Amino acid sequence: MNLIQYIKDSRNELLKNVTWPTWAEAQRLTWVVAVTTLILAGATALVDAFFSSAVQGLFQILN
Repeated sequence: MNLIQYIKDSRNELLKNVTWPTWAEAQRLTWVVAVTTLILAGATALVDAFFSSAVQGLFQILN
């Protein structure tokens, strides 16, 4: 299969076989992704702060 045929087949697949979300669905899902990202970033920051504090405490004990 050559490149041109691949591009034509890909375009056809995207236009005829893919079920695209509605605009309202896309907006709602964007908010879900944004909120989830913020929650995970906050959780990561908390875990990082905890381990940073734990390592600093360990170094203070060892010195």
